[in-house]
Amino acid sequence: MKLFSNTFQILEQGLNYSSLKQKVIANNIANVDTPNFKAKDVQFRTEFHQALQAYRTDPRHFEFKGGTSKFFVTTKNDLVYNHNNNNVDLDKEMSDLAQNQIYYNALVERLNGKFNSLKTVIKGGK
Repeated sequence: MKLFSNTFQILEQGLNYSSLKQKVIANNIANVDTPNFKAKDVQFRTEFHQALQAYRTDPRHFEFKGGTSKFFVTTKNDLVYNHNNNNVDLDKEMSDLAQNQIYYNALVERLNGKFNSLKTVIKGGK
């Protein structure tokens, strides 16, 4: 019997993903003028959604399968934006950076909510 649900584990994996994504985006931005540099990306979100357990209210709802939470750093080789064979799009990287920050903050807020719920239970509901 598990004392806690898998929520903490899933949130931790989400934070690990967000941290790695931050590093990859920062690396892309740092190399925006490096000749022949290819932008990288982290693939996890589909794995994350598969790891979530669906709350099914009807047997006809699709069931999510539990999966591994491996992160994949991929290189974008399909596009070239600059004359020096570099494919870093600075506007897109900045947009991804802001989106990742919002994602990270949402995960932290959810984790704080879980800890506050535990704190309330430990205090006997007071």
